[in-house]
Amino acid sequence: MLFAIGTKVKFRHTDDEGEVKALLDGGMVSVYLPKHDMEIPAHTDDLMRAEAFSKHPVKAKVVEGKKEVVPPTPPPMALESQYTILKSLGIQLAFEPMVSKQEVPEKYALYLLNDTRYDVVFELRLLLNYRGPQVWSNRLKSASYLLLGDFLYDDLNEAPEFEVQCQWVTTEGLSEPVHKSLKIKPKTFFGNLRTAPFINKPVHWYRLFEKLEEAVETSNEDLESYTKRHAKPVAKQNTSNRRLFHVPDTHELAAFNPEIDLHIEKLTDNWRKLTNSDIVKIQLSHFEAFISKAARLGVERVFIIHGVGEGKLRDAIATSLMQNPEINTFKNEFHPRYGWGATEVIF
Repeated sequence: MLFAIGTKVKFRHTDDEGEVKALLDGGMVSVYLPKHDMEIPAHTDDLMRAEAFSKHPVKAKVVEGKKEVVPPTPPPMALESQYTILKSLGIQLAFEPMVSKQEVPEKYALYLLNDTRYDVVFELRLLLNYRGPQVWSNRLKSASYLLLGDFLYDDLNEAPEFEVQCQWVTTEGLSEPVHKSLKIKPKTFFGNLRTAPFINKPVHWYRLFEKLEEAVETSNEDLESYTKRHAKPVAKQNTSNRRLFHVPDTHELAAFNPEIDLHIEKLTDNWRKLTNSDIVKIQLSHFEAFISKAARLGVERVFIIHGVGEGKLRDAIATSLMQNPEINTFKNEFHPRYGWGATEVIF
């Protein structure tokens, strides 16, 4: 059904009434709801003309021989976002152009949108040619969006790639993580323009995951490939001019594995004959050599797999890292691949 701006409409599923304020892309219109004093996007299939049908006809009662009009009982207020109820587009990534006085985009406001019925825990990484990954992680509520930050116009020339991991929050707990890699190509970027849900502005738009039942699948990716994908060794950068620092051996850097497994059976074949003290010494020796090499090569971040156990090795590693001036920060948090058994080190 077609609607013109100014048409009085009614939502088929909630009986809310409003007025069409704007025509959007993809069979969508923007509807102002005076009852809630808000404007929302809606699909035309979910609307009808207000005068065409009413589920709450006006009643009349007799008062002293005259008819008195009784206003209809208003429908209950919808507890969920109208957009979420009507039509879901899933987890989406949106770039809103921020133009200069010359009306030329200088940067883009980067948004993550969730118009599903489920909260989602996400980790989003932006990879560029000239620097290491920029990482966002948070919980995004259902029927909501989050402004992540700015994406520079010039970064479109730096082979931008977004890697995203999502876990839906269901009544049974967190779903299995799902992954997607999105490479941004300028040609398709500029041609992919539409009005985004919630934001209600023209954006460069990408759908990451569509539906919960279609997206939630067990990932078969092994730990080694996951680590290499999420902790790519890159040279340190000078952010003022975007030029990389000199790397002594680029071949050595490219071959460097940013993960080390300190379980003793991975380090030596004769571990069964070693005492606990000897085991810790060997583990720390490999750890220190690994950290020194990573610092020399200019690696941005590494993962130290030490396991859980009693925490003695983890604590010894933390003590060493705190005393190392090359280390910017480190953290031992729950990780979807390592659990609690690894420390992430950032130089």
